[in-house]
Amino acid sequence: MIFMKDYRKDIASYISLETAVLQELDTDQINDVLNILEQALDEGRAIYIFGNGGSAATASHFQNDFNKGVSEHTEKKFRFQCLNDNVATILAIANDIGYEEIFRFQLQGKLNKGDIVIAISGSGNSDNVLRAVEYAKESQAVVIGMTGFSGGKLKDLCDYPLHVPVRSMQITEDIHMVLDHLMMSIFYKSLCGIDHRKE
Repeated sequence: MIFMKDYRKDIASYISLETAVLQELDTDQINDVLNILEQALDEGRAIYIFGNGGSAATASHFQNDFNKGVSEHTEKKFRFQCLNDNVATILAIANDIGYEEIFRFQLQGKLNKGDIVIAISGSGNSDNVLRAVEYAKESQAVVIGMTGFSGGKLKDLCDYPLHVPVRSMQITEDIHMVLDHLMMSIFYKSLCGIDHRKE
């Protein structure tokens, strides 16, 4: 039996909210982060990125889009490192030390002054993310925080917030991916001379 339910009202409502939130994004914040990332590229600084759950997938996608996508066409290469991609390392830290340390432990002894840390947490309150950010601040790294909802503790801790002002984890995570592709697309054009909108 095929169910023929009418979800069109719900579909329209979701799209409408996402469109409205996109219009509310702070373009000054995005511009600041683009400049920070370009400076990191120019100076050869490491960029560490991480998150939990859907934010982990976003972090992995960022690494792919910058290390391969943009870097394929540039002489200097982005140096993204996604801290949630090595399952064996994460499980060893979680099992032997504690899940709350899975990101901070990986930064210890590696993070240099001026390196970039991109912390992704929809709520802004994930303990393991906040512990890593606190360590990054102590190490004089530059912290970019990607958040949703009220921004939580992460929004106040980070140097450069990329805040999605909506009380929905799904739309928050959608727009975090939009920000990845937005910045990638801009760098394609400004650093690589490629404008995919014309293809």
